[in-house]
Amino acid sequence: MILRGARQVGKTYTLKEFGNTDFPRCHYVNFEEDERPGRIFERDLKPDRIIEELQFHLNQAINRRADLVIFDEIQRCPRALTSLKYFSEEMPELALCAAGSLLGVGLNMESFPVGKVQFLDLYPMSFYEFLTGIGKERLAELIREHDLSQPIPDTAHEQMWELWKRYLVVGGLPEVVNRYRERQENLYEAVQHVRKTQRDLIDAYVSDIAKHSGKANALHIERLWRNIPEQLARAGSGSTAKFKLRDAVPGIRGYERLSSPLDWLEGADLIIRIPIVD
Repeated sequence: MILRGARQVGKTYTLKEFGNTDFPRCHYVNFEEDERPGRIFERDLKPDRIIEELQFHLNQAINRRADLVIFDEIQRCPRALTSLKYFSEEMPELALCAAGSLLGVGLNMESFPVGKVQFLDLYPMSFYEFLTGIGKERLAELIREHDLSQPIPDTAHEQMWELWKRYLVVGGLPEVVNRYRERQENLYEAVQHVRKTQRDLIDAYVSDIAKHSGKANALHIERLWRNIPEQLARAGSGSTAKFKLRDAVPGIRGYERLSSPLDWLEGADLIIRIPIVD
């Protein structure tokens, strides 16, 4: 299984929690933090040899029939991505999960083990998950179980409306939600910590754009991405808002010239493109 999603959306935490809860042991390999595991895949892609060498690297015995192995940031090692095909065919008894961001950009499609793995996409927390994450389980339960044909009780509606506005400010990235949860009793302090964490994450996203999109595209991609909140915040006439490319990058007009940056942002899970339906 490959868990896909934008950076900081909770892929690593989800897989580690799954491994520690449902398996006797969980073996974690991160190809971004440490380049050494990637060298194991250079010789060949035989699962038996790879597992044997990973045991030496991790200094842990791997039980192929009981343990979970996690390959994190797998986009940093395309041969590890390709090896999933051989693990599926030659070692089906091994529970192997991978996680990666930017899997939709910058990788040769030949690396993907098409038909041999299951893909799951992880998105930012929904409002329901946000409520659960900040300790408002009763309100979350009301959302899940309430009969939508009936009005929500006024007291609960007032609380949810206030929290909905906070959700729009905080967003659904787990790290940011956690910063809010820690200080939610003091709204000013909570917002200060939320904004700092959001700025740090934005800087990380911009760094990814510069690193993985090429110099020619990077500036256009960043400008396009930063322009999206500005356009979303504009007051509309009541009709469906349409993203205006001519306002995004000064001096560049026309979909053709900006279609590649748009595709990159979508492939990196940094935007969700929604077609207008009349």
